[in-house]
Amino acid sequence: MPPLDLSSLQRPAWLRQRRHCQLCDEATDHPTHNICTACESELPWLGAHCQVCAVPLPAHDLICGACQSKPPSFTRVEAPWRYAFSIDNLITRFKHQAQWPYGRLLAELLAEHLMHAYDEGLPRPHTLLPVPLARQRQRRRGFNQAQMLADWLGSSLNLPVRDDWLQRRVDTPAQQGLDAATRKRNLRQAFTLESNARITGCHLALIDDVLTTGATAGILANLLRRAGALRVDVYCLARTPRPGDG
Repeated sequence: MPPLDLSSLQRPAWLRQRRHCQLCDEATDHPTHNICTACESELPWLGAHCQVCAVPLPAHDLICGACQSKPPSFTRVEAPWRYAFSIDNLITRFKHQAQWPYGRLLAELLAEHLMHAYDEGLPRPHTLLPVPLARQRQRRRGFNQAQMLADWLGSSLNLPVRDDWLQRRVDTPAQQGLDAATRKRNLRQAFTLESNARITGCHLALIDDVLTTGATAGILANLLRRAGALRVDVYCLARTPRPGDG
């Protein structure tokens, strides 16, 4: 008697593999991500924001005063969330506690956000460029969170990633908690472009975890534009509100 083909039998419900939400540990029927509908809906989605720098605004389809008075070198920032609870906690776990599954989940949700934006007309970039981390901080941390996000996004979006084109030649102080003017002073001459980088006429997207003042993104975008890049966008997980905006 030939052996039974068990693959053709329906497995009982208790044997079926179920996804569990990484945030609340409840079972989820999400087809691709380990997050339940309730937790996903409670994330601090960005809502109305500046069409250039993505800073939160009170109404849709506006450009903030700062971008109108002094347009940045980048064309557009894409971020799904405000930097607020619980995104701030998830990014901290990924970035400072090396809990990489949280970073992978957020990267998958960011990729989903970007695919929707592409469907609505956002131009796809030619290449993704992770923001380089100061060497001392990368040695201490053991990884560059921007590079990991770029690799995950590149895989999901089928886009090439170049982590060697942008180089950080000066280890600047940590930027967290500093105002825009201080950040810009710290970042002067901090970055350089690899001599063999072929960016003339390219549309590039910088990848980072959080956009705060936009100083780092602005300096890198300016460097790339001066070297011949046609357009530079910024993709990040979260955008911080301006001080006092909540």
